[in-house]
Amino acid sequence: MERLHPAERQSVDMNTPSHHKKPALHNAMWPGLVGKGAGSEPPIDLDTMLKLTVAAEVDGVKFDGVDLFLANPHTDIDSSDEGIDKLSDKIAALDLVIGSVIAPVWVPTGGGSAMGSEDERKRFLDQVRKACRIGRRLRDRGIRRYGVVRIDSVTTPAEWARDPEANTKRIADTFREACNIAESYGERLAAEGEICWGGMHSWKRMVELLEMVGRPNTLGFQADMAHTLLFTLGYNAPEDRLLPEPFDWSRTDQFEAAYRKLTNALRPWTTDLHVAQNDGTVKGSGSHDKTGRHCLPHDPHGKLNIVREAGYWLRNEKGEVTRTLEHICWDGCMFPNRVMMDQNTWKEILATMVAVREAHGWD
Repeated sequence: MERLHPAERQSVDMNTPSHHKKPALHNAMWPGLVGKGAGSEPPIDLDTMLKLTVAAEVDGVKFDGVDLFLANPHTDIDSSDEGIDKLSDKIAALDLVIGSVIAPVWVPTGGGSAMGSEDERKRFLDQVRKACRIGRRLRDRGIRRYGVVRIDSVTTPAEWARDPEANTKRIADTFREACNIAESYGERLAAEGEICWGGMHSWKRMVELLEMVGRPNTLGFQADMAHTLLFTLGYNAPEDRLLPEPFDWSRTDQFEAAYRKLTNALRPWTTDLHVAQNDGTVKGSGSHDKTGRHCLPHDPHGKLNIVREAGYWLRNEKGEVTRTLEHICWDGCMFPNRVMMDQNTWKEILATMVAVREAHGWD
């Protein structure tokens, strides 16, 4: 019988006190924006998201920091140095730090497709440049000691599929130029694989793109546990499916084998991790395309044992803690506002993050 990876032996114990100090525990601010607005619920402003984050506490443990979406109405990508400094001071006053930031590379936020026309690619790169400038300013202010600038391809799998080879090459060319920009600011980029982004919509295509870019010190992978679960199901890429169809979720052995294969391929590239839950389905809201549905940690329909599966990202193939990620971040996009405004939501989320750190952290 194959020896169990240590991650497979983990389970969530919400009453376990945290003894480890690393990785730092962050909360994402963009769930207040993503999937909100026209055709959906109103956005939740940054001050409210920060207040909810600061108020969460579990056995004396609080969130260490936040990750930001550099787009209005939270943070203006064209912020002046003075505006960035005010943001820095506001978050520092809450005893929080800043980690990863999202470059607003999408069309509605002023960006363009990474495989589009020269004008679209220019808009994409301009947004990367602006995000790197803000990231560098925050580093210089001392509030941002770690973290990446997140990007993706800004194109659908259907658009990409019209010419997969040529389109992947064009995305890689754009990402290479983005790497040049990031390096000039002393920043690193991470591409978040999601089933809704062409050329990044399956685990195999994600690895292919990263290898084609060939800049591992500058461009890595941002792993979201909700989105990568969909990779195992081959949503939008049935040829890359790792689990049988239909899949019996009681077959934990089959799932763990598939998840191990997935993480072994992507972990070497992973520079940012979003802890999340998923029920094996997709969801779209507002202007956001359908992607992995984020759920509360203990959603009865959730398919992930979060603590166990997080171990596949935070430990190597030998089961050793890698110590490569300085922070991990909770991501719960497209939750209803009533759920997000409930302070108990954030206590439950923080408790799960604490359990992940206790199982796979270090000092």
